[in-house]
This record gives sequence, C-alpha cells and structure tokens, in this order.
Amino acid sequence: MTASAGNDPASAPRRYTVVLRPGPRPEGGTGREGILRTALVDSTGELGTSGYPRYEGEGVQADIDPETRTVEAVTLDGSELPYGWVAQVAEN
Repeated sequence: MTASAGNDPASAPRRYTVVLRPGPRPEGGTGREGILRTALVDSTGELGTSGYPRYEGEGVQADIDPETRTVEAVTLDGSELPYGWVAQVAEN
C-alpha cells in the first residue's frame, strides 16, 4: 500500500490512547465497561505493515488510520491480541 495524504506519518497525530476491550462496546454503554487495558502510544514517524502510521507505547504497537481513528493492526507485548479482544482509539 502506498502512502496517501491521510496516512502520511508526518501529518498524523503524535499520540493516541488505545483501549483494549473483550469485544465490541455494548449498545448504550458508558464507554468504560470491559476495559482490559489502556496504553498511551506515540508516533514512530514510520508506516506500519498495514500502510498506516505506526504508534508504540506501554507494550502496544498499533497502526492507526488517522482519518477514521481505526486501529488497523495491533500487537500487545509482542504478540497478537487474545482471541475476542479488540483495540480502539479512546474517545477524547
């Protein structure tokens, strides 16, 4: 995948908070139910294997689409997420 204006690491936000949950957020939830772990991740200035900017911090590596704020790829402590877990960018 080639970089477009939307996934240029130089124009992407410098930091996100990634939230790890045991599945999609329940309808009508307050947003804190089922949070297993959070991590503050900083831009590495590089693109990840998904083609989106790479972020790292607190044991999490994530490729995040800055236009949609979607986590496109993620590892936790060097491994894939446990089955059923999902990663999302925190709503600020």
